[in-house]
Amino acid sequence: MSVIADAMREGGFFMWPILCVAVVGVSVALERLFYVFYRAGINAPAFMAQVQRAVLDGNVDQAVRLCNSEPSAALPRVLKAGLVRASRPESEIRDAIEEEQLEIFPLVSRRIGYLPMFANVSTLLGLLGTIQGLILSFHAVSEATAAAKSTALAEGIAVAMYTTFFGLLVSIPLLLAHGFIAARANAVLEELDHHAVKLVNLLNATRQRGSSQGGGAPVLPFHT
Repeated sequence: MSVIADAMREGGFFMWPILCVAVVGVSVALERLFYVFYRAGINAPAFMAQVQRAVLDGNVDQAVRLCNSEPSAALPRVLKAGLVRASRPESEIRDAIEEEQLEIFPLVSRRIGYLPMFANVSTLLGLLGTIQGLILSFHAVSEATAAAKSTALAEGIAVAMYTTFFGLLVSIPLLLAHGFIAARANAVLEELDHHAVKLVNLLNATRQRGSSQGGGAPVLPFHT
């Protein structure tokens, strides 16, 4: 801790804005990591397989209950929007699914775009600190007395080096976190599109199979 305190003191004013950017950026990154991996994310193939088995067994209600068991995950919310309208025409099912997707997309991608902005701001603040340190160094060379020149020059160089180092130390992890989180968020959104189409096709196929049985009980208990 003493090393960090010394760096903050010797790095000058711009160390504190960089520290603020670091705190905010890390907070956003952690919150987004938790959301896309643990709240919105789910094992999509395994979950879809359970829903598919329930629908094929003629138990849409069971499929809806499966979706209700994961209320915060993105995929169950989208599938539920279609399942509760299983008795409606295909166009209504698609519209309901698309409407739910439009609500979920902003939740998944929210604040992810701030991470590269924080990284750039951190780098630019480090650059400002570097320029400040160089100005102090030039000022020491031109105006300080011979006795104080070496001390003032060292202080200016310390400001320049500490702010550059700290700015990059904050920027690089934030850029890496952005790439990692954005990739996972895109994967979640792609899973929504993929499995939503599969659900619509499954409901249509099962409905057609039920009607082709002619007079028998429908395969799906399509409740309104």
